[in-house]
Amino acid sequence: MALLAGCQKVELERAEGTKLAWSDLRGQWVLVNYWAEWCKPCLEEIPEFNELDNAPDITVLGVNFDDVKGEQLVALGKRMGIEYTMLANDPGPEFAWQRPVALPATFVVTPDGDLLEARFGPQTEEDIRALISD
Repeated sequence: MALLAGCQKVELERAEGTKLAWSDLRGQWVLVNYWAEWCKPCLEEIPEFNELDNAPDITVLGVNFDDVKGEQLVALGKRMGIEYTMLANDPGPEFAWQRPVALPATFVVTPDGDLLEARFGPQTEEDIRALISD
């Protein structure tokens, strides 16, 4: 398991351009979900991630696999019903994560900032809650 929040100050950029400090997510479970418009299982899990993101102890961050950016990404997210934060760039390189080769992919990060696991295939709220309650 990799420690993700060492000494470096990591700032992530949201799709609309505002910054998000990785350190501000301490104490939260963070789900970094890679998705694409053409990925049917990705579309199916969006409502599940919307629900999870409403929990007080979980933050969902969406990463577009096709590198759609800016206003185009914001519009695509709205059209697809994504209510959680979408990132402008893949945060994986900051944490030495391998870019997923299959979608959907979800990286599960503990409240301490450790990568618990990478999950492939569609996730449900029930799957994620079972994983993080262990």
